[in-house]
Amino acid sequence: MSEQKNSDVFLRPRFKMNFNESQQELLNKFKKNLEDGNCKYCSKIVDGHIVIDVPVEENHFWSPQLNIEIEKTEDNKTIVKGLFGPKPQVWTLFMFFHFAMAVAFISFLVMAYVQWTLKSDYLFALIVVIGLPILWVIMYFFGRLGKKTGRKQMNELHEFMMKTLDK
Repeated sequence: MSEQKNSDVFLRPRFKMNFNESQQELLNKFKKNLEDGNCKYCSKIVDGHIVIDVPVEENHFWSPQLNIEIEKTEDNKTIVKGLFGPKPQVWTLFMFFHFAMAVAFISFLVMAYVQWTLKSDYLFALIVVIGLPILWVIMYFFGRLGKKTGRKQMNELHEFMMKTLDK
């Protein structure tokens, strides 16, 4: 087993591992481990895709979720791809804010240009055009803060996955 990780710069870290076991064997390991009465993690298994959440009692806004994709390759070998990220609702909200800020930036940039060419007051539009990138950087650091807040749980999910795969 060899593991390749992305850089820590990403808000949603990814990894990839190669195994000499079949896809079904690895899926069965997860099914057995997750169905065990002592397992505290919530999960969903659909085909070769596994989603593992932190326990409901420990869940908070920045809690991570581990998405695992088990893919077949040739000669009964598999590739396990993983992605740590926030819950889909949090990620969708975060992306919505980024999209809304991009649309607002372009709109106010056009408004500032039109007001400037018409020789009218464009100060408000210019302030918004300058302020939105600053707000975007602040949002980026909130995402990094959220990742740092969920780091302990992310490490627990990774440890759980590695123990399951080593069985």
